[in-house]
Amino acid sequence: EKGGLPSPGWCRSPVSGWLGVPLLTMPFKDKISFLERLPIPRLEDTIRRYLAAQRPLLDDVKFRQTEKISHSFLNGVGRDLHEELVAKDKYEKHTSYIAGPFLEKYLCSRDSLVTANAFIIFTSDRKKEYNNQLVRATNIVCSAARFLKTLRTGLLEPEVFHLSPRKSDSNCFKKFIRWVPSSLSWYGASMMNAYPLDMSQYARLFNTTRIPRLRQDELFTDENGRHVLVMRKGNMYVFDIVDRDGNLVKPAEIHANLKYILDDSTTEPTFPLGFLTTENRDVWANLRNKLIAAGNAEELHIVDSALFCLCLDDETLTDITHITQNVLSGGGCNRWYDKSFSIILTKNGESGVNFEHSWGDGVSVLRFVNEIHKDTTEQPLVHPGSATAAVDPDSVVRRLQFKLDTEMEDAITKARKNSGVLASNLSVHVTDFKRGGRKFFKEKKVSPDAIMQLAFQMGFLRQYGQTVATTESCSTAAFRHGRLEDIWPVTLPTKTCSHAFVCQPGQHTANKRSSQGFGCHLYVLRHLAMSKGQTLPCLYTDPSYAKVNHIILSSTTLSSGVLRTGGAAPVVSDGFGLGYGFRDSESRTIVTSYPTLNSHEFQQCVHKSLTDIFNVLEGKPIS
Repeated sequence: EKGGLPSPGWCRSPVSGWLGVPLLTMPFKDKISFLERLPIPRLEDTIRRYLAAQRPLLDDVKFRQTEKISHSFLNGVGRDLHEELVAKDKYEKHTSYIAGPFLEKYLCSRDSLVTANAFIIFTSDRKKEYNNQLVRATNIVCSAARFLKTLRTGLLEPEVFHLSPRKSDSNCFKKFIRWVPSSLSWYGASMMNAYPLDMSQYARLFNTTRIPRLRQDELFTDENGRHVLVMRKGNMYVFDIVDRDGNLVKPAEIHANLKYILDDSTTEPTFPLGFLTTENRDVWANLRNKLIAAGNAEELHIVDSALFCLCLDDETLTDITHITQNVLSGGGCNRWYDKSFSIILTKNGESGVNFEHSWGDGVSVLRFVNEIHKDTTEQPLVHPGSATAAVDPDSVVRRLQFKLDTEMEDAITKARKNSGVLASNLSVHVTDFKRGGRKFFKEKKVSPDAIMQLAFQMGFLRQYGQTVATTESCSTAAFRHGRLEDIWPVTLPTKTCSHAFVCQPGQHTANKRSSQGFGCHLYVLRHLAMSKGQTLPCLYTDPSYAKVNHIILSSTTLSSGVLRTGGAAPVVSDGFGLGYGFRDSESRTIVTSYPTLNSHEFQQCVHKSLTDIFNVLEGKPIS
């Protein structure tokens, strides 16, 4: 074993869970990397879907006004913008029509990253003794470095979404794909209900930081960085985890370095710099410039170029709600929210990932989490009782020191206060619904996502008496440079169904429904008009456009056997951030909110709604 990577003779491929050299030859990877381009919808379809999303939210008078404005847009300036977008897209075949505007949308946001970043909580090691903070941290860092090498040597197999795993997740499928011409490989895979996913985001997974700039931030990546950034008690340490040849530093040495950090008696600094990353982005941009002017450019570059951030917390947490709160908004003292991702590890080995969202989406981060979890739990490189290397960590580990003047100290004090208010205002509630999960939904032949979206709508109607704008994030990673599209689950049938459950219990049954996105298309047309300096078309100044885009219920879900919770903060101050997931016999929901809404009461309303839905599906009366 060289550099921590298994020799090709006995390893299994990353797709089946092991890190290292795939058993498959390179042609499969090359074949499956030819992805279809993200298609631009017909403008007629986009307007039709837009009006379908507006209909449940508007009365007849307002809807007719919005309908008139929409048709005017369709037959006028919207048509011109659409044709220009289609022509532009033909000359940018290397990417998708949404990639640039989507990235700019993220980087132009001035909101604190505490509320903009997303999170994933993954399960602990089943072998309890391996959840020791030092042991688990060492194995996670080693596995991350192994993943890095597999990725950068071009040996990480492509992510494939299998709708029929028994048929397509097999060597027969891979042999079949090898014989299909590259230009047709996507179609060949789709014939088998297998959809290769875009892997371009992985280039920003490591060594990447979102650097604050005035008006629009910058994504910075320096692949020369070989070190990890470790934060403990607000102090920042760095040491190399790969050598000059890109091989993993000996696990025993990484073990020794992390032990040195955990044993360090240095107290929390009076002015922890991490709090600055919780600030408004323009505020932080100005402060960062002053930090550089004060002689901190080298230290900041070391932080920015680190492979990733490892946060070693001193808290012992066992409750899933508290663990989720800690990973989402655990304060800025021991965080650097600008990094592409931070692995957060509590004293008792509970772990999660907080990731900055502009560079990538949950699908990419979840693949990393899945691989790391499987690697650390099935072939750990460090064990309880393992001896550390006979090295001098004091000569290897560097604790970063920053030059701070009075103005910067005052700014950190203010940022600490603001961060505390932000964290205390962001409430989190995690609830399990024990009555049924994937098996139940499959038995009843209903979509679990549709049922959960219906429960969210019913929950809000039950609590606040309204039908509001609702979206669920849907990945378009099956297309080249795909990102996310919003699904708008509120339709006239779901509104009728929600009202029937809440206002007329026992008189109706649940309806199945489907929805397609329109948001990306309209957003890019708006972006195009603004980039040309045109007057904003009336469609975008219509109050109904603002209303449908004021997302009160914003939800997301990821599927993985190692995932405990995942999600993000609300996208608006008076909304809920919703995450959910399913196991075979239970479901879990995660609700985040600010003080304007009561997330605990909403969870209770969702729980009651799920109970009613299950009763109907089982043919029982609604209480």
